[in-house]
Amino acid sequence: MPIRIRHRLLYTALLGSTAVYAQDYHLPEVQVRGPRDAAIGSADSASEGAAERESFQSRPKLRPGDIVEAVPGVVATQHSGDGKANQYFLRGFNLDHGTDFAVTVDGMPVNMPTHGHGQGYADLNFLIPELVSGVRYRKGPYFAESGDFSLAGSASLDYFGVLDAPFAEVTLGGHGFKRLLAAGSRTVQDQTWLGAIEVEGNNGPWDVPEHLKKVNAVLRYSQGSPTRGFSITGMAYKSSWTSTDQVPERAIDSGELRRFGSLNPTDGGKTQRISLSGKWFDKSADGDTQISAYAIDYRFDLFSDFTYFLNNPVNGDQFEQTDRRRVFGAQASRSMVNKIGGLDGLLSFGAQWRGDRIGEVGLYQTEARQRLSTVRNDKVTQDLFSVYGQQLLNFSERWRGYVGVRGDMLRYDVQGREPVYGPVNSGKGHDAIASPKAGLAFTVTPAHELYLNAGVGFHSNDVRGAAITLDPQSGLPADRVPALVKGRGAEIGWRFQPNENLTVTAALWQLKLDSELVYVGDAGSTEPGRASSRRGFEATLRWKIDRAWRLEADAALSRARFRGLAPEGEGNYVDNAVERVFAAGLTYIDGPWTTSLRLRYLGPRALDTTNTVRSRSTTLLNFGTRYAVNKNLTLGLDVFNLAGKKGNDIEYYYASCTAGEVVSGACNGGVDDRHVHPMEPRTARVSARWTF
Repeated sequence: MPIRIRHRLLYTALLGSTAVYAQDYHLPEVQVRGPRDAAIGSADSASEGAAERESFQSRPKLRPGDIVEAVPGVVATQHSGDGKANQYFLRGFNLDHGTDFAVTVDGMPVNMPTHGHGQGYADLNFLIPELVSGVRYRKGPYFAESGDFSLAGSASLDYFGVLDAPFAEVTLGGHGFKRLLAAGSRTVQDQTWLGAIEVEGNNGPWDVPEHLKKVNAVLRYSQGSPTRGFSITGMAYKSSWTSTDQVPERAIDSGELRRFGSLNPTDGGKTQRISLSGKWFDKSADGDTQISAYAIDYRFDLFSDFTYFLNNPVNGDQFEQTDRRRVFGAQASRSMVNKIGGLDGLLSFGAQWRGDRIGEVGLYQTEARQRLSTVRNDKVTQDLFSVYGQQLLNFSERWRGYVGVRGDMLRYDVQGREPVYGPVNSGKGHDAIASPKAGLAFTVTPAHELYLNAGVGFHSNDVRGAAITLDPQSGLPADRVPALVKGRGAEIGWRFQPNENLTVTAALWQLKLDSELVYVGDAGSTEPGRASSRRGFEATLRWKIDRAWRLEADAALSRARFRGLAPEGEGNYVDNAVERVFAAGLTYIDGPWTTSLRLRYLGPRALDTTNTVRSRSTTLLNFGTRYAVNKNLTLGLDVFNLAGKKGNDIEYYYASCTAGEVVSGACNGGVDDRHVHPMEPRTARVSARWTF
């Protein structure tokens, strides 16, 4: 196949937001397939790819957000209730709830800027994992179509356009877990309707039952062929829960608190998300075009208590964070083959707009979910306008490369409604940034390929921080932060692929940020911090051993440090920055059996900037199996934390004060300690699926 044609087909079938994925639109005779993984001759870096569907669908998932662990090096944990966004780790980052890790579902962004709980908040609890047809990923700021929050990486989750057959599934598990899922599609000529509904409840292992109540629904209409068509999708999600947040380890060690106990039984929250989106695509010999738009209505209330009685010895330190917003967006992209100086190439370009209309983003002091005072109550409008272009050229049979540039402009308007500090913390502004990108690939042999990538990216800050004048907690002057913060990254990579059954990749990377976003325990949010530098090494193995067995293994090592002279009393370690991640999975698919065994290791990391206090490592082993009794009935068993390890999903180090310490006079301005949220004990779930 000529290089020009080969690249056009691979680009339009595999990589990037300018590419168009024919998710089996919608003809019965089209085999249901996901996106192909990156391959020699088509990949632009060693750290991009697409997870194999059999792998991410067969692996057991304790929570919907666990599906992002299909991205090599990503760890998803939880430090609160199951209605709250996961905690993510990748490439030397504690990504909090999504900062610097951009996630999209069916083309819609999940990350929320200027969010009530933290910048870039990415809640995937509305996801129905069984509907996910593909997980595509990229790491690093090397690609022009990657925008806000994608400095460490990005994951694109696609939904099916058509299902093999309608089904209903019931799942029951320990600690009161109950789930019902029904989904199906119907195709007439080139028109397809797809629908799914999910109902879930869970108490969890916690001494204070979680009382999770969740309802989720998807409805999609698609029309067209694999080369031209459109789809309209509606989603609706609502949940409420009581959460057990992280607790001081000293309370567990002393026996004051059980391992799964809570210091505030009224913590928890509720959230809902309703969206409508549409896509139109056209794939032709001249090029590929895609246009999409979306509208999201989002509501969020969260009650948290991380310091207990440190700041308010009488009423306690519980606070409420709220977010009421509507999100609108549109994007258009085009990719087309071209020639420059006689060289075959591929030109990709596009434009994007996202508008957040935040009716309320607030912070309130509360006791038992009753408001005591208002810290902040803001109305915010912000728009991000983006354009990008990228040109790939084939210099020879062995050399190819690309250059690209992205431009982003953010406009914002903050209107403070808290009567004391709201007016002085209001303001309008704008910021803009240009992000050049480049990459080079060299095919050493048909089985070996080398890559060099570099680029500039960015993350946005909470625009309330860009307009602030006085700290609403203390009334003291506050420093404003830039609305957009630049990051610079580079990577050297290698891919070994002797055949379609074996792929090995390795990458050496580095990333420098002008401002680190740091988790603040007593506010439950992120704040801008010092400039930082990261570097690391990653390796992956994907091996289809034979017809039935598949092996996956990932390793990620990283080093994260603040740059410059450390302030007095501080060091240069980036606290809670992940240092070592190892993961492995073994999958068996043959006849009626599908079985998966997954191992994940998260190594120790510095919990303070001086590296005086370090977290403990955690090792998690999950097992899942499915047996097709006949063409209609499939039985399943998932066992989470198979080895029964007593690790922690998250550890932080900061000062807090319990009620007992207040009474005894032991508080003295706060007790510095580890604060932990234990990972769940060994838990089993059984399921039965009836296919119609």
